[in-house]
Amino acid sequence: MKKILFLLVMCSFASISHAQVSGGFVGPEGNASKIISVQEALNLNDEARVSLEGKIVNSLGDEKYTFKDATGEIIIEIDDEDWNGNKVTPENTIVITGEVDKDANETANIDVDTFTIKN
Repeated sequence: MKKILFLLVMCSFASISHAQVSGGFVGPEGNASKIISVQEALNLNDEARVSLEGKIVNSLGDEKYTFKDATGEIIIEIDDEDWNGNKVTPENTIVITGEVDKDANETANIDVDTFTIKN
């Protein structure tokens, strides 16, 4: 009986310990926490992490949108499942976080991981 009780206690500690290990850091990601302009993003290398603040001004179809700030426009891609039920209009200011996607013959665009509606 003592062995069974001991095993149950040890399993409980293992479960608690595992639950604590499965957590992680919640906060800004390196350079992506500093908001940059569209103009700056256009000049970055492929896969650079970025955050930009501006507005989605129109849909281009196929999960692509025109994003605009005071310095210019860039195409962004937001996967359908990443909207999470949020509705965004051209009047909303948002902060997007993602990475630059640039092919050799293509203008940079942003593959958006997350966004926050500011207003």
